[in-house]
Amino acid sequence: MEAGVTVNRTAIGTDIHPCYEIDHFNYRLTNTPSTVCVLLYIFLALLSVVTICGNLLVIISIIYFKQLHTPTNYLILSLAVADLLVGIVVFPLSMAFSLSSCLYHEDLFCKVRSSFDISLSTCSILNLCCISIDRYHAVCQPLTYRTKINHHVVVIMILLSWGVSALIGTGVIIAGLNNEKCVERCLIDVLIENTVGPILSFYLPVIILLCIYLKIFLVAQRQARSFQNTTGHSTKSGATVSKMERKATKTLAIVLGVFLLCWTPFFLCITFVPLSNNSVPVPVIETLNWLTLSNSMLNPFIYAFFYSWFRAALRMIISGKVFQGDFANSNLN
Repeated sequence: MEAGVTVNRTAIGTDIHPCYEIDHFNYRLTNTPSTVCVLLYIFLALLSVVTICGNLLVIISIIYFKQLHTPTNYLILSLAVADLLVGIVVFPLSMAFSLSSCLYHEDLFCKVRSSFDISLSTCSILNLCCISIDRYHAVCQPLTYRTKINHHVVVIMILLSWGVSALIGTGVIIAGLNNEKCVERCLIDVLIENTVGPILSFYLPVIILLCIYLKIFLVAQRQARSFQNTTGHSTKSGATVSKMERKATKTLAIVLGVFLLCWTPFFLCITFVPLSNNSVPVPVIETLNWLTLSNSMLNPFIYAFFYSWFRAALRMIISGKVFQGDFANSNLN
């Protein structure tokens, strides 16, 4: 994810990316990479590979096994596709055209990188919102869930997620292009880049996620208490209820905690720092940018690896069993 941010340009000689150097005031990849640079790129390459493999396994599992052809899993599939593209497109572009270098001068490749970065990251966030809406209806309105969340509705949700993401990514890029035509940064473009963009891409989806998951948690607690009252306050039922509440709390804490941990620091930085006279050191903004991208690697673990059906599908795919016959109708429970 990328947006306008104030950087410390006065320290360009010392405060730069470890894999870049200054050559006649141009910011380019160094011909003699340092040990830190090599280790950094090895780490980022591994991050990209894990992101691609994890999301690819989710995609193959949902497409191959007919049992997984459900509205909920189609939303997970859409999320996995967005995160897979982050691993395939955004990770390599971010390694080749560092956010640090693009902060000092933007060429065509930097604009392409930024466009894919913003669009795919936003799409990933919006898909998380769609999944939370699906879970809300499943937990809070189970009797009407199948009628409200069907294949037609899910397709509309997926198309909206991708469409809105494309519009936001395009809008931020157009705002960035307009900045070049201004002697000083145009006010409207600054607002789009540092205010409207982050609100639509992060703050609004976060509010939606927090409200929905809070509602789900409260309803789950109420259902657990109702179950406890129905079964007569026995020690066994009380232990079962306690286990249910702990599991619900743990799941929601992981979902929200990892998401907020990856995204909040970067968006707070790009939103509030430009409003002050302070500057952001290049290593800081670079680290925060990679932290947001790492969420695409973690999503498969959170939304798929925790499901028993995925573990069963994973075993069949890795063992090569799916290549030995037609197991599309296998029971994964």
